[in-house]
Amino acid sequence: MTALRPIWKTLFFGLWIATLLAPNAVAQENFFEGGWTLQRDASSLRFQSVKNVTKVESSGFAEFEGTIDETGSAIVRVFLDSIDTKIDLRNVRMRFLFFETFEFPEAVISAQIDGRKLADLRQVKRKIIPLTFNLELHGVSKQIQADVAVIYLSEDLVSVSTTAPISVAASDFGLDGGIKKLEEAAGVVIIPSATVSLDFVFARNSALQEADGDDEPATQSAKSTALEPEGNFDEEACEGRFEILSRTDNIYFPSGSARLDKRSEPLLNSLVDIISRCPELIIEVGGHTDSDGSDASNQRLSERRAQAVKQYLIGKKIPDGRIRSVGYGESRPVAPNTSAEGKQRNRRIEFVVVE
Repeated sequence: MTALRPIWKTLFFGLWIATLLAPNAVAQENFFEGGWTLQRDASSLRFQSVKNVTKVESSGFAEFEGTIDETGSAIVRVFLDSIDTKIDLRNVRMRFLFFETFEFPEAVISAQIDGRKLADLRQVKRKIIPLTFNLELHGVSKQIQADVAVIYLSEDLVSVSTTAPISVAASDFGLDGGIKKLEEAAGVVIIPSATVSLDFVFARNSALQEADGDDEPATQSAKSTALEPEGNFDEEACEGRFEILSRTDNIYFPSGSARLDKRSEPLLNSLVDIISRCPELIIEVGGHTDSDGSDASNQRLSERRAQAVKQYLIGKKIPDGRIRSVGYGESRPVAPNTSAEGKQRNRRIEFVVVE
């Protein structure tokens, strides 16, 4: 027994030395040590939709930001106003009719990543791991499961990407109404789901600090502004935007009242910006009602509601002479007044360029 002690001492000493000399041994104890920051310019987030049965369209987002902290808690914020379909008015439709970014400006992806599953990433270079993440979109939160590929690019860079597109149903996030609005606005039939693909590159914060020569990581601050022409819009862009805003159904009044509900303010504030960027045009605000009640009462109600919208815009520094308010009562329905849905569509405010 005494003769074995030197052998055990030698083995113990050898293991201790090997541990000290093993490359990155300390870092492997916590893969996320110091935290990581998403590199937007090297990353992409795209989705594919199908219209008219066979036409596939690919779109993306220009602005998003994200981090992974030392505990493996990951969060990515997607600024939905930055939707990029490569066509200006299609972007506007997606913002106002589908995502309703005036009320829901962000989508948030969050997940808890188990660092132990990545302990050998430096050696194997690429791993596929199952990941459960939470998607907050349009006021709804839902868990989604997917396999992601994590690739070791360097000591300070990793990429995280989906191994296959993730199917997201519009109905899961209360976006059915947005699909209908898009179909009516564009005259197409849209499959009510999309497939989402992501390819994110994360950089270790300590490396970003060294590159920036500062105590804080050199983060890329994302912009929440929409992708659209700078300065004033041309007449076609203005008319297209007013036509789209007329389809939103996001201007609210209590039943039988001309008092604007506060829920209307996000859309109206977006309208203020658009009118300001169409400085040569005069805009008609048209009020419309369903057929419930008498013709005379509906006419008066539509006039008062149109006037209430005009006064809101004037209160936001839009010149009085640029806005005309008109009430049409129940005379211009866009749907039969035989159902609750049809009546709701007929109770609306429309915006039209008149001069």
